[in-house]
Amino acid sequence: MPLVPLAAAPGEPTSGVAGWAARLVEVAGGPGAGLAIALENLFPPLPSEIILPLTGFAAAQGAIGLASALFWTTLGSVVGAAALYGIGRAIGRDRMYALWARLPLVKVSDLERTEAWFRRHGTKAVLLGRMVPVFRSLISVPAGVERMRLPVFLALTTVGSFVWNTVLVLAGYWLGDRWELVERYVGVLSKVVLGAALVAVIAYVVVRVRGSRPKGRHRAGEGR
Repeated sequence: MPLVPLAAAPGEPTSGVAGWAARLVEVAGGPGAGLAIALENLFPPLPSEIILPLTGFAAAQGAIGLASALFWTTLGSVVGAAALYGIGRAIGRDRMYALWARLPLVKVSDLERTEAWFRRHGTKAVLLGRMVPVFRSLISVPAGVERMRLPVFLALTTVGSFVWNTVLVLAGYWLGDRWELVERYVGVLSKVVLGAALVAVIAYVVVRVRGSRPKGRHRAGEGR
């Protein structure tokens, strides 16, 4: 059965990431949507808040089935996350410590505390992290570095990705040619997350810089 051309539908994007994703889904159907999401996991600048609702819009137009859209986008998420997990596992704990020791303004104790936190909360971090913009991709790397059991990682990633993908795909499906509203609101959330992360990094650097300064000159006459 031939795919319904998306070009015939009002609201179809023709340029940028959205236009590329629309053409990919039009040509390859569900596997094309899965490929787009796999790439989005590997390259976070490719926004899932565009690709997923656009896939839902394609399903609403009959280009692909809704179940197919959810299956392939979730599979693409898992494949992309597994690739990042593999990168983290290849880096390994020893190499991570060696790289960390060369960075300015950080201490090995910081990394040790991060490891301890991940050992306690890693499963929740992977599951919930799959539903947070930006971090949904990055969380796979520390999971690999810490060698989280692969079946556990894949299960958590599948569940978290399915929830995130379902919300955005269904939003695009129900909104139809107004699917761009999803991008607008999720885009705001992404900027908030990035802003909070940036503030945290700046605060961390400020604290480290202040902590690395000498305690100050001894008061005159001290020790006489």
